[in-house]
Amino acid sequence: MGEAIPKEVKDLWDKWNIRGLVILTNWAAEYAVGQIAESQGDEPQPKNNDLLAFWATFLLLHLGGPDTITALALEDNGLWLRNLFGLACQASVTLYVFLLSIPNNLLVPTSLMLVAGIIKYVERIKALSGANLENFKDSMLGEPDPGPDYARLMEEYSTRKRLREPTRIVRIEEVERGQRPNVFMRPNRKLTELEVVQCAYRYFNIFKGLVVDLVFSSNSEQWNNSKEFFLSLKPEEADEALRILEVELSFIYGTFFTKVDILHTRIGVAFRFTALASLVSSLCIFTTAKKQDYNSFDVGLTYALLTGGIALDFVAIFIFCVSDWTFARFKKPKEYVRDQVTRVEGVLNWLLDFRKLKWKEYDCSQSKEFPQKHLVLDRKFIFRRWSEYIYAYNLIGYSMGIKPNRIHKTKGSIHGFFDAIICRLYIDLAIRKISSFFRTIKQKTPRAHRSLENLIISFSTKNHAWNYALYPFKLLLKFWFGIPMINYVLDFFGISDQLNAVVYTSRDRITKEMWEFIFKEVKRRSETFEGAESASGIYSTRGEWVLGETSVGKGTNLLHSVTQVDYDQSILMWHMATELLYQTEEVTQQNQSNREFSKILSDYMMYLLIVQPALMSTVAGIDKIRFMEAVAEAKNFPEVKKFLLRKRLENLRDVNQACKEILSSVDDLKERKGKRYQRRNVLADASSLAKALKQLNGDMMWQVMSKVWVEMLCYAATHCDPKQHVALLSRGGEFLSFVWLLMAHFGLGDQFHATEENARARLVLAK
Repeated sequence: MGEAIPKEVKDLWDKWNIRGLVILTNWAAEYAVGQIAESQGDEPQPKNNDLLAFWATFLLLHLGGPDTITALALEDNGLWLRNLFGLACQASVTLYVFLLSIPNNLLVPTSLMLVAGIIKYVERIKALSGANLENFKDSMLGEPDPGPDYARLMEEYSTRKRLREPTRIVRIEEVERGQRPNVFMRPNRKLTELEVVQCAYRYFNIFKGLVVDLVFSSNSEQWNNSKEFFLSLKPEEADEALRILEVELSFIYGTFFTKVDILHTRIGVAFRFTALASLVSSLCIFTTAKKQDYNSFDVGLTYALLTGGIALDFVAIFIFCVSDWTFARFKKPKEYVRDQVTRVEGVLNWLLDFRKLKWKEYDCSQSKEFPQKHLVLDRKFIFRRWSEYIYAYNLIGYSMGIKPNRIHKTKGSIHGFFDAIICRLYIDLAIRKISSFFRTIKQKTPRAHRSLENLIISFSTKNHAWNYALYPFKLLLKFWFGIPMINYVLDFFGISDQLNAVVYTSRDRITKEMWEFIFKEVKRRSETFEGAESASGIYSTRGEWVLGETSVGKGTNLLHSVTQVDYDQSILMWHMATELLYQTEEVTQQNQSNREFSKILSDYMMYLLIVQPALMSTVAGIDKIRFMEAVAEAKNFPEVKKFLLRKRLENLRDVNQACKEILSSVDDLKERKGKRYQRRNVLADASSLAKALKQLNGDMMWQVMSKVWVEMLCYAATHCDPKQHVALLSRGGEFLSFVWLLMAHFGLGDQFHATEENARARLVLAK
């Protein structure tokens, strides 16, 4: 009987399995070490055992990971004990392989590689342990302060009173322990890049406690200084706040996803140069060693491993030297900023200038009659600290299979090619062609598919086994009816939502004008409240503060649309109303800015609601079912249904006409009753809301809408779980995180409370 696997294939695997696995990535490293341990001492190549032991130590070095990535997700930090166990196992197996290879002609370079590998792995475990949320919170709490010894104080006071000494107890007010005044005064100019990094590092050490829900008291001198600093910024200086916030978020990212907290210490620097010296020494010794007994390919592979490891270490050291952490710790931040910049600071500013915010002017006109140019954030990809995008997801567009258009079309060649060629041309064309083909078959064979359907249903209902066996044919029937089978395959594997998120999500650049508008609104809220109770009322509103501060929302259903419904339903209503008005109302010179802000923030909030459910899960009332019901309502609305049919026939891709038809029939929309319950028609409510908004003056309408959307954005930012803000930093960051951190600097959040001033009693001699 012949073998299932030919002998030639098995021999090829035995020869190349270890060599191939050594070249591959982290997931194969553990298996490779096991294979090396198993092959130690095997024939017919005992002379290569020295190199196998050397490769095992290199794999341990590789498992230590790069400096820039220790965790791919925030949850990975919680598995640091598992990684510690893995280190013990890997080190044991590697040491076992090393001992089996003795006597070893490469004993010294292998030992050096073992030292470097253990250093790299220990760095990774330490970084994961420090970034674990529980350990991180414990490190921030520090040693508890027992306060003054009042028993001893009163005993001494009584003694002095008995001796009739003029003594009294006074109350000495002082700032919190560890929170001594360290005032950072703004100069009469824009901050340099070095000052921005140092300022952000100062605030990062204050506000990193937000991640683990630490409470800030109003008598914290450093927090008050941060608030005064941001309050001193004018709306036209809002980009300075953005510069600080993006560096501050990059520090948070470095703490939880990289080795920076370990490397930027004396021990970390010593570890880094020890590991590099071990690699270089290992290469030098290997170069002078006798290698004629080894396989030539194996020797070349060993050289490649050594030179590659050294090159990666040099790259890591370069990144270490030019990172924000290095610049922040290179010179101690000054308590005040001088107008003059020293020569050393000038060099550091020149290096940091490559990463500074760059605003580029683009023609973003929404109407040819009113040309308008915006300053768009347009920095080279390699120098970005975050994605610099705000995403969009439109409900009405999704119901008609249309992706939202970008408003600010920057000249990104890669993104433009992918969006225009791959997504639109190939995917859309393929789906349309396949659907058209099967619709044609359905029209030509109506009796055949009906008979086959009845036959399959009769078999599947009688026997469950037949039901599962005939499931693929059911899919084929649905495909035959003109519905692409790919949708059912994706539903079967549970990835349809992820695909829809990719296909129907667009991204747009942040504009300076929109950031200034948001900064102005948040600052206005901070200046309004007095005390913690008032602040709580401000950051807990989701539209009623804007509608209630004037007579606009009083006596109308505008205020009811944000106070009498759940938060997710309020977003759906205002989103659809914004889209209806955006597509039907004319653009003017006065309203185009607020009109654009409303559209961008509306689509972004819908993106957060649908595409980022983990981020919004802690916000009360989030329910994805309502979104699907709203989509179904939009598709089944008679006028939209007619438009969708015409769209399929004429290949229309215009939302404008559909929105006009919806608004023209707003009086026909009624609340409908379900079989078991009665619920509101979101499309009807949105149309009524749009009709109510149209009663306002055109400019006032868009002004109110844009401010309501900012308030909804702020509500989401402060009520999301802070850990979710951090988790998204590993995927480029979200614009919502900037709003969250901005509100924290202004003292808007449930972690800021007014407390009694700290005081200590002190015994003094009375005069």
